[in-house]
Amino acid sequence: MRTKFILIALTIVILIPVTINAISEAAVIYLLIEPGSRAGSMGQAYVAQADDAFAAYWNPGALAFNRKTQFATHYSNWLGEVFNDIYYFHATGNQYYEDIGNLGFNATFMSYGKQDRTNELNQPDGTFSSYDISASVVYGYQTSPKTGLGIAFKFIYSDLAPQGQANTEQDVSGQGISYAFDFGVKHKGVDFGQILVSPYNGMLYLYNGIADLGGFSGIGYSDYSIAVDKLDFGLNLQNVGPNITYINESQSDPLPMNWRMGFSYRALESKWNKLTINADMNKLLANGDPIYQRIFTAWTDDFNRKTDENGEKIDDFASIQNFTNSIEIREIIWGIGMEYVYLDLLSLRTGYFADREGEITGMSFGMGVHYTLNKQYLISVDYAFQPGGDLQDYNQTLAIKLEF
Repeated sequence: MRTKFILIALTIVILIPVTINAISEAAVIYLLIEPGSRAGSMGQAYVAQADDAFAAYWNPGALAFNRKTQFATHYSNWLGEVFNDIYYFHATGNQYYEDIGNLGFNATFMSYGKQDRTNELNQPDGTFSSYDISASVVYGYQTSPKTGLGIAFKFIYSDLAPQGQANTEQDVSGQGISYAFDFGVKHKGVDFGQILVSPYNGMLYLYNGIADLGGFSGIGYSDYSIAVDKLDFGLNLQNVGPNITYINESQSDPLPMNWRMGFSYRALESKWNKLTINADMNKLLANGDPIYQRIFTAWTDDFNRKTDENGEKIDDFASIQNFTNSIEIREIIWGIGMEYVYLDLLSLRTGYFADREGEITGMSFGMGVHYTLNKQYLISVDYAFQPGGDLQDYNQTLAIKLEF
């Protein structure tokens, strides 16, 4: 049975474009498969732009700005040229409530198909199905005209193999249960001046609080501004939760906690034409440390782990070249993308995805067709053609959205 766990794990590794190092330290990696063909065709760069129902996954903070009822589904036959029974399905939706905020949901089902089962003597013993499933409730609230905050709570269930014997007298279970939170923020119109003076204003905030309690005058905050009105910022910390256990607590695995951030520039906004340019970065925060430590240690724990041909450790800080080619920096996944919309009827998209450590890089392409029914219901169909890794040159995905 343990052999089956290994085979399934290897299948998951090749399905998802995240680094091999981090994969070895995290479970339920399917949580990092990004839904939405719109985002997929733009090099997976979408955290700051997210403005449809898929915002419930990409950035709960961006969900705060949505004012219409939205639903969307996404389907992909992952690596269809190699495996015909592995597929991914995602459904999501949200509804805005005046003075309350935006409430949403999303659910993901990842099927790994049927697996051959063997007994302790390595003889055929039937088949079983393997799958992962998660369901989330999401809340987004607009704290100001330019800022939205959001949180998602997700339930996670993983069923990789049935309970059975694995060369041991104790039962081994292939099922695991856990839960996690996502925390997101979106800010429209980035002000680099306010970012620069934020430490100063932060200290003044503390001082003025003490001054107010003491009954003496406070100090005015700095209003230094370098605003870029069409530049938006997005940040989403995903899958913050306890380890998931399949066999026992001592062999539990961390969830794929992920840091996702990026910018979106609305280069052109007119009645007939729209052009948006996005840039994202992702960092999988997976190691054996407790959650509150992992947020910090996962950024540095892989430095100076590479060795040269003589087996000697390479100093990642000895040169810029060593630093940029270190495991830690190579684990950062980059994406850039661009979307052109004509008459709100047709969207053309392209992007570039770079996961150097996972060896998945390349251009992505896609398009979307939008149709308004009865002047009320907006139906969108999005298609994406994106890098698939060594086993398959490209993955193709399809997403359908409804908005009213």
